[in-house]
Amino acid sequence: MSETSPSQGRFAVLGNPIAHSISPQIHHSFAQQFEHEIDYQRLLVTQGQFESIAKSFFDHGGRGLNVTAPCKADAFALAKWPTQRAADAGAANLLWVDSTGDIHADNVDGLGLVRDIETNLEWPVRDSKILLLGAGGAMRGILGQLIEAGPASVHVANRTVANAQSLCELFGGRVTMSAGDLASLPDDGWDLVINGLSSGWSSTQPELPTIVPSSRALAYDMLYGKASTPFLLQMQDAGFSQSSDGLGMLVEQAADSYERWQGVRPDTRSVIQQFR
Repeated sequence: MSETSPSQGRFAVLGNPIAHSISPQIHHSFAQQFEHEIDYQRLLVTQGQFESIAKSFFDHGGRGLNVTAPCKADAFALAKWPTQRAADAGAANLLWVDSTGDIHADNVDGLGLVRDIETNLEWPVRDSKILLLGAGGAMRGILGQLIEAGPASVHVANRTVANAQSLCELFGGRVTMSAGDLASLPDDGWDLVINGLSSGWSSTQPELPTIVPSSRALAYDMLYGKASTPFLLQMQDAGFSQSSDGLGMLVEQAADSYERWQGVRPDTRSVIQQFR
């Protein structure tokens, strides 16, 4: 957290594509809570241009950047001072500069996910049996923080089993972990299923074997939209008693960014409801 609470500043979100991002609206909603005057823009990054665009932004007085796909690894590589969370993920979605001009990086996706699940949805992660669908950068970004919440076990299912096994090698010393493919999931009563498959961006969901829920099961899709996602519809049909998309995760990680830059944490529940 910064030592002062400035009421203005230039901020932006970088990525490609970027026109769909609602980060500017979220941050301006946060600013209204404190009567802050901020300038928060979307910046399109073409391939190979991330470093020059980010450095130019900071050189011209920018105070903080959010970073989305496909630039999170570039953001991590740019920073002189990454946090352990960013190092775990090999990626960053939050950048800022200190008084000397050095660039710092963090990855707050996992913080946003866990806070949305445990605080907003009031669903305890501790001692739960978790199934992760996907083993890409999104999963690597959340897994460290998810493990810190104390689950009993984590199984990673992915089309390419080697990628799932790689995640187990990275994080397996912290929790009981296993890996497998999407076609042959263990027939367990899963407490929490999190979807991070890249195919979720399309209108269809890959065929999955039957996913057996526990009595308190939550299905969580890291994507968000105006309508329920294909994955959540599948899980509801499978008998999951609770489900949620990733809007709350997006707002919570944005609040972590705002707190880092401005020194105050905004109320998130009202903003989540606003964008529902």
